[in-house]
Amino acid sequence: MTDAANSLRVIRKQGLSDYLITHAAMSHFTDTRTAATPDEIWLLEHPAVFTLGRAGKEEHLLDTGNIPIIKTDRGGQVTYHGPGQLVVYLLIDLKRRKLGVRHLVNMMEKSIIKLLHDYDISAAARTDAPGVYVDDKKIAALGLRVRRGSSYHGLSLNIDMDLKPFLSINPCGYPGLEVTQISDLNTNNMEFERIAEQLLAYLTEMLEYATITSFDEPVLDKPLK
Repeated sequence: MTDAANSLRVIRKQGLSDYLITHAAMSHFTDTRTAATPDEIWLLEHPAVFTLGRAGKEEHLLDTGNIPIIKTDRGGQVTYHGPGQLVVYLLIDLKRRKLGVRHLVNMMEKSIIKLLHDYDISAAARTDAPGVYVDDKKIAALGLRVRRGSSYHGLSLNIDMDLKPFLSINPCGYPGLEVTQISDLNTNNMEFERIAEQLLAYLTEMLEYATITSFDEPVLDKPLK
């Protein structure tokens, strides 16, 4: 592999990142990347927002109130993002790393399950619905888009947030699906940044990059170049 193919840049966004601006930056990165562009993983939080995937049906939006609803190009139905939820975007050249979408999804699910095990939380994936579940309650949602052989979007993990907005939708298109979060299952050593770093470690271990560089950046206010 070339240096770029075996390298990863980790971008930690400080503060809350606007969803539309973040999406524009992901799309720009994917459309302009070259064979010399290292893969990137972004760690961030969004302000309160509902997002509707490409196959999303508005019938799954129940009583959303004043929270914005954004149609986006990831897979899946409707979900909620808000403060206290870790969002991880994986901008990976799948063809270069010889990764299929299903393989990447499995890596994401296994990484989350390993992380939760560290907090004495027994979790599992489901074959009929991507994501990670604890006693049939969803704790992490997954949604990807692949363009030009590269992935963007990624996963969201509920850590310590207001879960009430999930009652305003059918999460991921499943009426009555309950959600949960780490802070409701284990209050010991429950630090957002620590959890983010642990999940990142499991993801990068599975992806097997030789070189990883990390950057702390302010919230996105313009597309990355």
